[in-house]
Amino acid sequence: MNTEEIINKLGFESTNAMQDEVADCILHSDKDVVVLSPTGSGKTLAFLLPLAQRINTTDDNIQAIVIVPGRELAMQSAAVAEKMGCGLRAMSVYGGNITMEEHREIKRKKPHILFATPGRLNDHLDKENINAQYVSWLIIDEFDKCLDMGFEKEMEKAVETLSYIKRRILLSATKSDSIPGYVRMGRTIIVDYSSDDDNTPERVGIFTVKSKDKDKLVTLRRLLLDCGQQSSIVFLNYRDAVERTGLYLKEQGFSVSIFHGGLDQKQREEALYLFANGSSNILVSTDLSSRGIDIPGIQNIIHYHLPETRESYIHRIGRTARWDAEGTTFFIISPEENIPEYVEHSEEYLILENSSKPPLPLMTTIYIGKGKKDKISRGDILGFLCRKGGMTSEEIGRIDVYERYSYVAVRRDKANSMLKRIKGEKIKGLRTIYNFFAPRTEDSNT
Repeated sequence: MNTEEIINKLGFESTNAMQDEVADCILHSDKDVVVLSPTGSGKTLAFLLPLAQRINTTDDNIQAIVIVPGRELAMQSAAVAEKMGCGLRAMSVYGGNITMEEHREIKRKKPHILFATPGRLNDHLDKENINAQYVSWLIIDEFDKCLDMGFEKEMEKAVETLSYIKRRILLSATKSDSIPGYVRMGRTIIVDYSSDDDNTPERVGIFTVKSKDKDKLVTLRRLLLDCGQQSSIVFLNYRDAVERTGLYLKEQGFSVSIFHGGLDQKQREEALYLFANGSSNILVSTDLSSRGIDIPGIQNIIHYHLPETRESYIHRIGRTARWDAEGTTFFIISPEENIPEYVEHSEEYLILENSSKPPLPLMTTIYIGKGKKDKISRGDILGFLCRKGGMTSEEIGRIDVYERYSYVAVRRDKANSMLKRIKGEKIKGLRTIYNFFAPRTEDSNT
């Protein structure tokens, strides 16, 4: 499968100039590569597309390791690699999982490329769960954030252990003063698409929304009613403010996912999953989701709290207008606040009086109690829901198959009738449970 086929399969029309240049450097030179490009410009695919041509998919050993700063980026990047459908097997490892279970999955899946957070990567290297002599590619994604988060010692240890590396690729949205010597960069090509100017893409409209009160909840509600079913992220600076705002919006009838570092791993994964597959259209979050979250189709970025730094602003708005899409960012300003000086050309946005109820998201998520262990595939589920559930392929969205269960995004207005049709039906000869997916609450013990 060539690059054009992979891109089309992922839903894009073509690669961009940055991706083309990175691919040329990886495929037609033997030098290490540093990629500097704004968030949302497609850096993950920039290295994955040419790497897919360099990795030997007939070899069952791990040949490339990608160090990432957080579990969300690890999971999403591995999912992108798998969806390329070119025979490249990928897996993510990160803190919060049981290391022994990850090792069993490595032995079972035999990934060619491993996405790992620094500490968990060292766990596996120390236990010799990874045969370092076959790893010839080292990629450090969001290199600047890895340093900002204090992973320098962990990365240095990992690089020392991975002594058979032949090529190194570093990717970052911002320039670093220098690259630490322990990374051991050799002859290097720098692909620089960064800019010292205003980093707001031209495709992002910037608007100011004035709140009459210091408490902006009522203004936020009215703005979200104007946004309708569009996908929006509401950014706040504190975890308790995220909880308060998310609870208020839920009470007002909005479909909301809450996301911050105080949630446990499963809660964070479920919140992002429902937002990514369209079952909730509002993500209320701290800046934790401003980096390493690659969800297509996010239309609105709402700054309930002003960004604390210019860099924070850049990464927030990088969640929208990804690749060649368009987006909008709103600043909700209380009487005592002003737009930050680094933001240019904002226009005032007047909210129309709107007494309607919040529209529900287009999709909802269905739980199916069978998965990979039962030899169930995405194709099996798609065929089953069309054949037995009376659905069309256009009414079925994202399908994710896990070891013992599966999730499917389906049109909300078709879900009830579909569940009635498939009740008691077997999938691949197996009886199982079909139901609406219910995310865990903070008090759940399951």
